[in-house]
Parts: sequence; structure tokens; C-alpha cells
Amino acid sequence: MLARLARWCFVRRRATLAIWVLSLLGIGILSNAVIGSDYSSEFEIPASESATGIAVLTEGFGEAGGGGQSASIVFRTARGVTDPEVVAAMEELFTEVAAIDGVSVTSPYSAPPVEMGGVPRINADGTIAYATLNLRSTLGQTEMMEIGEEIAAEIAALIPVVQGLQVEVGGQALSEFDPPETELIGLAFAIVILILSFGSVMAMGLPIGVALFGVGIGASLVAIISQVMGIPDFAVTLGAMLGLAVGIDYSLFIVTRFRDEVRRGLSYEEAAVLAMDTAGRAVLFAGLTVVVSLLGMLLIGLQFISGLGIGAATTVAVTMIAAVTLLPAFLGFAQERIEITRWRGIIASGFLSIALLGAGLGVHALLFAAPIAGVILLAGFAVAPLRKALPARIPKEPRTTLPYLWSRFVQAHPWSMLFIGAATLLLLAAPALSLRLGFSDEGNFAPNTTTRKAYDLLAEGFGPGFNGPLTITGEMNGMNQMGDLVALAAAVGADPGVQTVSPPLPNAMENPTAFLIQVVPTTSPQDQATVNLVERLRSEVIPAALGDSPLEVYVAGSVAISIDFTAYLSERLIIFIGVVLLVSFVLLMMVFRSILVPIKAVLMNIISIASAYGVVVAIFQWGWLKSVFGVEPAPIEPFVPMIMFAIVFGLSMDYEVFLLSRIREEWDRTRDAVGSVADGLAATARVITAAAAIMVVVFGSFLLEDNRILKLFGVGLAVAVFLDATLVRMLLVPATMALLGERNWWLPAWLDRILPRLNVEGPAPSDHLAEEPELVSN
Repeated sequence: MLARLARWCFVRRRATLAIWVLSLLGIGILSNAVIGSDYSSEFEIPASESATGIAVLTEGFGEAGGGGQSASIVFRTARGVTDPEVVAAMEELFTEVAAIDGVSVTSPYSAPPVEMGGVPRINADGTIAYATLNLRSTLGQTEMMEIGEEIAAEIAALIPVVQGLQVEVGGQALSEFDPPETELIGLAFAIVILILSFGSVMAMGLPIGVALFGVGIGASLVAIISQVMGIPDFAVTLGAMLGLAVGIDYSLFIVTRFRDEVRRGLSYEEAAVLAMDTAGRAVLFAGLTVVVSLLGMLLIGLQFISGLGIGAATTVAVTMIAAVTLLPAFLGFAQERIEITRWRGIIASGFLSIALLGAGLGVHALLFAAPIAGVILLAGFAVAPLRKALPARIPKEPRTTLPYLWSRFVQAHPWSMLFIGAATLLLLAAPALSLRLGFSDEGNFAPNTTTRKAYDLLAEGFGPGFNGPLTITGEMNGMNQMGDLVALAAAVGADPGVQTVSPPLPNAMENPTAFLIQVVPTTSPQDQATVNLVERLRSEVIPAALGDSPLEVYVAGSVAISIDFTAYLSERLIIFIGVVLLVSFVLLMMVFRSILVPIKAVLMNIISIASAYGVVVAIFQWGWLKSVFGVEPAPIEPFVPMIMFAIVFGLSMDYEVFLLSRIREEWDRTRDAVGSVADGLAATARVITAAAAIMVVVFGSFLLEDNRILKLFGVGLAVAVFLDATLVRMLLVPATMALLGERNWWLPAWLDRILPRLNVEGPAPSDHLAEEPELVSN
């Protein structure tokens, strides 16, 4: 079926291209102009004590109690914040900010005093103060960014009026966030890497073209899906990153097989069909594995996580379909030109990569290279030297290449190579044993941002725990329970981990139905001591203080939410990983008709992912090389290990399938357990190396972003891909397969009979040519 589809797309290439172009334009117009997008920035809290506490606060106190989002305006002056000129200027600012739709302001000059249940808003020496901004809960991320820009403009106009006054805007809701453009850096390097690896501009352009079609249509489909289910806007970035990477990967694997078959003497049409019926099968299987891995995130049961999985899986699926339908059409257009590279193409590609690099880095001076690339292409039709073709590369005999020789070296010393590879990976994975999950906060923003400056001012003026206050809340039945609440507040205040405690504040003076007590810890939100305080309050202090009281009390706040969220994900993470591993093991067993090969594949993928976790912990949690990477040490976000596992496991399976399918093909042809491994490695090493290099650059380019989570994903994914393509594929795979020999392909007869077959190697070339009918080329 895949062969017939490939032949149809190759022969009717104009119709195939028209279908894809119309799909790109039609779905794009539908998503942007007709239906639109409705991305959700809401981060839901799973059922837990903190979630119940927030529900009580929202019902009893409205948005002021936690139903909405909040930010702050923090200011400092050596003259004192109560200086008349400062008061007049700041009150004017607060009035102007309160006039912004969706924003209300609680000024430090009019807030209720501490003794009436308020919180301190002016520090002890009177030099630092802040106002709270309550933001309407229905505001979207775009509206939040617009409000932040408007407030920043108001502040910029105010600062010159009062000398010595520092004003900053705090809170993640209004923090600056620029959509990442560093994937353009990956695209720029992909052009260079592909040309250097394959010596052909056309062989470079086809994979990138397929990837761009897949990412473009995938992003539009995700926008449409966001209208019917919650999709976070970050899903578009994640999908684009993955779509670009796998699109180039899949197309590269097929194009390489196409060029190999042409060199063996097949016609361009038969080479395209055979490439699709062999490498294309592996691409379909690998793509479906990635999709299954990403959709496994639905098992977590949180809208935010499910939306990420569906968004990324949609883009990968579209890109995979493009690789097996659009690419044959491209090959039909290219044919013999895929081996011809002219000077105009090489020079124009170089200038185009410079322009993309400039766009990704924000260096506008480099954008001049784009029009120059266009001029060179046009001039190439008139200027003879630019039309001249470069000498064609002479392919090396596979058994004289470095990958083949390396494989035979590893196979000659399997135990020592296995020890070196495994020991290195385990050493890198060791820091993962101290993985501490939790949310980063404004304290992890870049030091030059107003968000970070506001955070530091609050910590300086009110103590490190002020940035992560806890809220103790619950339902009550009248003022007769105030005595119990006063005793509760006193018991909480006596804990050594508590800096200050506010008096109990009922939501009404007559017939109150809810209360809240604000608690400021002595330690920062990310300090393990604060986590210990929350657990101690819940398990010891509050139960002892309430005794036989009927009050139901809940501890909420950012640290409490982090604890509950981490516990929720930890319970489901094991189920998620177990299901993904089991499904992958069964699929690999069906494809390769072996028990040991799937076991090795799963184990090697796990150890490479664990190594990536270890590097992430060392850099982002321990702070190793923090000045190099521009990050502040903090716990690892609870959702990161799960999302990284889904992505990395899927991508690792790509390389596993590409390599093992070629090894299995050689084994079926020769029955040589040693030679098949070396031949398979030699045939795929260049593709895997080039694809991995592109992925490392695409993912690694996220280090140039200011956002800590994007940097974390970039480092983790880049490290995982690098280790998988080097230590795993080039060291562990040949070493273990050499040790097992023919046992690699052992499968019990009874299991072979009942296990369905999935063929990713395709038929032998002679069988293929006999089966396929000829179509008339247009």
C-alpha cells in the first residue's frame, strides 16, 4: 500500500503538491481569519488540599481571595515612601493603573492595617513599599502582556518626576515574555549541516521543505483544536520545535535511501518507491511511536499536560504524513537534480542561513543576506560561473567508511566498550538521584528584568519568605469560632519556620462563612525548609491546635500548590512511563521478531533519558555552570521530567528504528550476525549523525532564550539526543549486539505464531519491482 501511494505521489506530483499547498493555505486561513485560536494559559491544580483551599478562598472572598491573578508595583526610595512628593506621585500612578480594564489596585497607603487582618505593605524602615494589583481571572496571556506594557509605560513617565525613586512591576502574570524565535537558528544550522553532510543543495532543501509544510499545517490545526479543548500556547512552540526536528529526520532518512538506490542503478521512480517502501515504513513506525509517546500524556489527567501532548502529537503526525506523501512528489520534481549542486545554490544557501541566524538572534544587520540570496539565485540564470555545477561527490564503499570501521572495532572489544559507554551514562545520570521537584518563581528571572528586581526588593524589605506566603483557610459557621482561629494563629506563629502570622480574617463580620490567615515563612519559597514547614503545619501543628474543633482547615499558597502538584504527578508518572514502555516494547517485538532487541532498546532509551535528567539537575538545580547558562538554581518544574520523557523517548525510538531496521534488513539478507550490525551502522551513521546534529542545534538554541523553562527543555533535549546518537547508537548498540550474536533475533516459536507482524524493512528490491505496476509519468 505504501509503495502504491508513493508511486501515485511521484507520478502525479503536481496534483500532490497542489493538495498540500491548498491544505496549507486553506487550514491557515481557517485558523487565522475564520475560526481563530483560543489558547488557554490556565494552569489547573489537581484535586488536593491546596485546590480545596483555593476553592474556599474564591467562594468566600472572591478574586481577592485567590480566584484571580495578582501582581505588584514595588517601589523604593531613600527619602522614605511616606515623603509627600513620593506619596503624591505613587497615588497618581495607582489611580492611572486602576483605570486599566481588568485591574484593581490595593495601595499601601490605604490598605487595612495588620491588626485588622491586613499584611504589611511598608517595610520597617519605611524605604520599600508595594501595591497589589488584582487582575481579572478571565484575562488571557495576550491581555496580561498588554497590561504589563501599559503599566511599564506609566512608570517610565513617572520615574523622571521623582528623583531617587525606583519602581518595578512584579508578578509572573505581567512578566515580559517574548515568543521564542531561536528555532530559526536551528534552521540556519540545518542548512549548513545538510549541505556539508550530503553535498547537495537539493538534498538539503527537500527535508527542510517537508518539515516546513508539516509545521505550518500542524500549527494551524493546533490553533483550531484550541477552540474545542484547552491547549496552552506553549504547545505551538513545542510542536514547531519537534516538527522541524522530526520532519528533517524522516525526510533525510528517505532521501538518503533514494540516493542509494539510484546509485545502484534503479530509475528515479523505482528508487523513490523502494525508498518509501523501506525507509518510509520505518518513518511511519517511528512517527507513530513518537505520537503514542506524546499522547501518553493524556494519562496524567490534567488539561495543561493533555493539551501539550495533543498539540505536539498533531504537528508530528502531520509532518510524518508529509514525509510519506509530499516527499515522493518532491523527489519526482527533483530526480537527477538531487545530485547536481551549482555554485548559485551553494552561495544562496549560505546567505540564507546567515539571514535566518540573524532573525533568530535578533541581529537585524544580518537580514541583508536574504535579498542577496535572492539576487544570486536570479543572477545564476545569466552569469555562467554561477550556473557551473560543483564536482559530484564520489560515494565511498560502505566497508571503507569510518562508521563501519568503528563498528568492527567496537565489536572486537565489546566488553570494554560496553563498560565505557554504560559507566559514562550512569555517571551523568547520578545527579538525577537528588532530583527535587518544585516550581521556579520570579527569583529565577534574569537579574536585569523588572520582575526579578521587584522580587529582590520585596525579599530585601520584608524577608525571603514574603515572596511565597502561605494561606491557611477554611469554612466557618459564625463568629463563635473565632476563639479557635485565634488559638490556631498563635500555634502557627510559634513554629520556628514562621516569620509573621496575620490575625484570622473572616469574610464577613456577621455570619462569616470562611476565614483566612496569612503566614510568611522565614525562608524563601524554593528553600526545602519551606516545604518542610508546610508538611509540618499540615501533619502536626494544625491538628494539635484544633484538637476536637469541627473546623476543616486547609493550607494553600505557592509552596503548598507545588507540593500537591508534585505528589499528583509522581503518582501518575509511573503509570505513564510504564504504559509507554510496555506499548513500545510490544511494537518493537512485533517489528523485529525478537525479545532481546526490544528489551535492549527500552533499557538504552531509559538510561539515556536518565543521563539527560542528571545533566538538567546538575545545571538547573545544583547551579553548576550557572553563569555560563544564565540560570539561577531552583527545583525542577514537576511537569518537566514527564514531558521530557515523552519527547526524548519518542525521538530515541526514531534512531533505534532507523538503525535496527537497516540491521535487520542486512541480517535477513546475509544471516551474518556480525557483519549485519557493521553494515547497518555504516548505512545509517551519516543520516543519524546529521539528524542528531540538527536536533542538538535546534534544541540547544533555546539556551539563548530568557525563559528558564525553555532553557531547561533545550538543555535536556539536546543532551539526550547527543548521548543517544553517540554513546548509545555508536557504542552500546554494536557492543551488545556483538555479545548476543544470533540470539539478538531469537523469538520463541509459540510467541512468533501469535504475535502480529509489522514489516518496516519492506520487500526485497526484486520482489518490489515484480509487484508494482507501471504508471505513466506526467
